[in-house]
Amino acid sequence: MAWLWLLLAGLSEVGWAVGLKYADGFTRLVPSVLTIAAMGVSLGMLGLALRTLPLGTAYAVWTGIGTLGTVIAGILLFNEPATALRLACIGLIVAGIAGLKLAHG
Repeated sequence: MAWLWLLLAGLSEVGWAVGLKYADGFTRLVPSVLTIAAMGVSLGMLGLALRTLPLGTAYAVWTGIGTLGTVIAGILLFNEPATALRLACIGLIVAGIAGLKLAHG
């Protein structure tokens, strides 16, 4: 169950990272409220995952999911470049997340 909490925490991190873009420096009310809510959800789920997962592993996976999702969202939502180098780096992040999961068991 901890890995599910961690996955959901990472996805919520993507939500608040994207929300920051839409909140425009917290000048737009609805995106700002949704962003802050996503932050709370993300941290709450990370806290649940940390009940059983090692801190270093959980934090690295959480930020990796957030980074991966945010880069993909940037490409899809904000027309950020999808160069071969960027995609290769995304692959390295995925490999790192998978490696940490395998190392933990």
